[in-house]
Amino acid sequence: MTIPTSDLSVTMPPQKRLQARYGADIGFVPPEWNETLDLLLAHRTVRHYLPRKVPEGVLELLVAAAQSASSSSNLQAWSVIAVEDAERKVRLAGFSGNNPHINAAPLLLVWLIDLKRLRDIAVSQGHEGEGLDYLESFLVGAIDAALAAQNAVVAAESLGLGTCYIGGMRNEPENVAHELGLPAGVVAVFGMTVGYPDPVVGTDVKPRLPQSAVLFREHYGQVSWADLDAYDARMKKFQAGQNMPQNGWQSVLARRVASGEVLKERARLGEILRRMGFPLR
Repeated sequence: MTIPTSDLSVTMPPQKRLQARYGADIGFVPPEWNETLDLLLAHRTVRHYLPRKVPEGVLELLVAAAQSASSSSNLQAWSVIAVEDAERKVRLAGFSGNNPHINAAPLLLVWLIDLKRLRDIAVSQGHEGEGLDYLESFLVGAIDAALAAQNAVVAAESLGLGTCYIGGMRNEPENVAHELGLPAGVVAVFGMTVGYPDPVVGTDVKPRLPQSAVLFREHYGQVSWADLDAYDARMKKFQAGQNMPQNGWQSVLARRVASGEVLKERARLGEILRRMGFPLR
């Protein structure tokens, strides 16, 4: 069932919503249901936008939602840059795999791991901030940024907006840093397009792995190949409905992790990050 992306808030019965999320009947009955659950399960990526600006105040509201996410030790080790300038979006798209929806979206949010603010504060208090040199601190920044961004996604969808994460922002991090004026200790971890979905382009909810593949109790379990094969079949059905190549899931992910060469410039990310002020001890 395709729901126009212009109305991400369409309410569906719980069982139907869950069936759409997994592409199959589910083995449990939700004991409760509410609008928040309905919104979360209705999520889909939006890559086609109307030429309509995001209203004044919405950006700030999204950031308020982002700042309401959990933060490790309240370090708040992230920042975000809002980009609306068309020429800058074109340049950032060029550094990020030339995703056309970066140019189409009225708003691009670039989410940052920001350890500079923490180091500046540590130095002002008479410390070197050596703890920021460790991989743990980099992970804290990445996790904080991801938690904040996902809050912003939910807030955006509640307002009828659509979004798409841009992992390609890590393709050329130094060029992105130069474009955005990022100092040492700050790096773009991903981007996010935001805008009103084009109602002409309907988008299905993409099926996720069955819970048997991701939910284990008490200890890690073995995933059933039969369950994975059944998921492949559901993905092919989804891909057919979206006029995409019917490659399923397993072969796609296998190619995606086949070698470091597949990662292209991202295979050198550790080396690049050290040049950008992240020692990563």
